[in-house]
Amino acid sequence: MRVKMASLYGKKDIRIRETELPEIKDDEILIKVMSNGICFSTYKAAMKGEEHLRVPENVHETPVVTGHEMAGIIEKAGDKWKDKYQPGTSCFLQAGIRYKGSEDAPGYSFEFFGGNATYTIIPGGYIESGCLLTYEDDYFAFASMGEPVSCIISAFHTCIHDYMEDMFVYDNIHGTKKGGSMLLMAACGPMGIGAVDYAVHGPSRPKKLVVTEINEERLLRAKKLISPEEAAGCGVELVYVNPSDMEDEEQELICLSGGNGYDDIMIFAASESLVELGSSLLAVNGCLNFFAGPTDEQFKAKVNFYDIHYRRTHYVGNSGGNLDDIREMFDLSKKGMITPEYMITHVTGLQEVPEIILNLPDIPGGKKLVYPHVDLPLMALSDFEKRAEEDPVYRKIADILEKNHGVWCKEAEKVLFAEKWIDN
Repeated sequence: MRVKMASLYGKKDIRIRETELPEIKDDEILIKVMSNGICFSTYKAAMKGEEHLRVPENVHETPVVTGHEMAGIIEKAGDKWKDKYQPGTSCFLQAGIRYKGSEDAPGYSFEFFGGNATYTIIPGGYIESGCLLTYEDDYFAFASMGEPVSCIISAFHTCIHDYMEDMFVYDNIHGTKKGGSMLLMAACGPMGIGAVDYAVHGPSRPKKLVVTEINEERLLRAKKLISPEEAAGCGVELVYVNPSDMEDEEQELICLSGGNGYDDIMIFAASESLVELGSSLLAVNGCLNFFAGPTDEQFKAKVNFYDIHYRRTHYVGNSGGNLDDIREMFDLSKKGMITPEYMITHVTGLQEVPEIILNLPDIPGGKKLVYPHVDLPLMALSDFEKRAEEDPVYRKIADILEKNHGVWCKEAEKVLFAEKWIDN
């Protein structure tokens, strides 16, 4: 079978590769990739090449396919899995699973296991770990967002607090404080939007939620998608602020917390100043989750150790989610409680992927969703209206998006598949 993929050949070197896919082994499964989200972690891997923890040293000789936020259709199952996985079944991946402790991961380490491809082969060990999940639907965009949303859910579960009734009880309470105060910093990008959505609509809602963002366009989009009025209906007092408008950011954020600081703080940009500011804003027994993954292996920031000692503040971080996190994402999404598609601001075909990954920090907006089997340039969702006169398909999609408040959806995806599908 011929396959097209966007493969990493080394530092800052991603190319569209067309090659023959090997026959699957008895313990492998062949997936027809229907959609894949582009993660900032892929950009980091592209910048570091073989120096990246998960990229093999021989990547120049054996390139690795990029992408790990994939959803698709089971094309063929090896003999070991024929009773469990049926061809034609929709599926998605929990890419955070590591097989037997290895750092090897889809989208970083394998020649044929990754999402920026028309077809991909899942190795047997990863299937054994439970990373391949199936579902009954022919919609794929929300499933591609499963892995990033599971990372967000994991961050909420990773936070810790002491038992307040007795400070000498040494067990911790895991998870953000229900009914507490929460601060999401630099949080109107794709992952931040997902966190706001989960905080407002998820099972452990804070009473007060403050969201900061210096990018005014992102801030306005977040307000439109998840308004303070909507949050109030869920029992959450939601406040969006642009720190650029503040004379004294620390004091004004303290005031917004009610004067006592925040029970939970999450930081969505790898910034020393944000970490240090967050450290100064923690309440007694508060927890700071450094969510943003830095590219600098020596990234450091000052935190308040006096507060760690006397005010029992906590610091955590997480990278990836587990199977429970992605199952929770799926359940909440199917119930209509959260909307993973809020994260998506662009859609495109496979041909554009190398340039998108290599220039990701310079492309505005949130998640870029790749449809490997469609012929489509990189399109911001707002571009469909702007370019509606160029192509009747763009007109159709623009009308769908207008009805859906500018959010990508199943109906838009169906039009794209029907009108822009290419044989590959």
